[in-house]
Amino acid sequence: MVKTEIKLKTKRLLISPALEEELRQMIAATSDMELKQAYQEMLDGCLENPGQWLWYTAWKICLKENGQVVGDACFKGPARCCRVEIGYGIYDGFCGKGYATEAIRKLTEWAFTQENVYFVEAETAPDNSASKRVLEKLSFRTDGIGKEGPRFVLEKKEMNNYSIIKIQDHD
Repeated sequence: MVKTEIKLKTKRLLISPALEEELRQMIAATSDMELKQAYQEMLDGCLENPGQWLWYTAWKICLKENGQVVGDACFKGPARCCRVEIGYGIYDGFCGKGYATEAIRKLTEWAFTQENVYFVEAETAPDNSASKRVLEKLSFRTDGIGKEGPRFVLEKKEMNNYSIIKIQDHD
């Protein structure tokens, strides 16, 4: 079962994994067949892999000030070859306010704290310039073409802390 206490926080947002009932509500609430199918695949992945719930579920993106849901994001399964793929969407009326950039930055940071995750990938529709801008702002680099369109990748930055010790010769 998913750890319900997980909440990622940014300056303006709270990001939390959807529970089973919330995923079912998302499926029922959308009339977009492609999105309905994606939510169903997320739910199926969660139920088939309960120990990997966070890698299959939708993550709700909510405003900190009032709890309003402004979009969601997901990982498309756990790491394979040290890579995870992320997907995201911001609802109409909330686009252009930087929420996607803020949320994907935080989710990417979270992913890099997980074992065996060294790359986060994303694909965009060829005509989705807003999504491309989000990825570019976050320093994702282009990495070919995937099933959905241009593919982008961000590599984990290893923080190497080296101490320089000055050794003095004593006579």
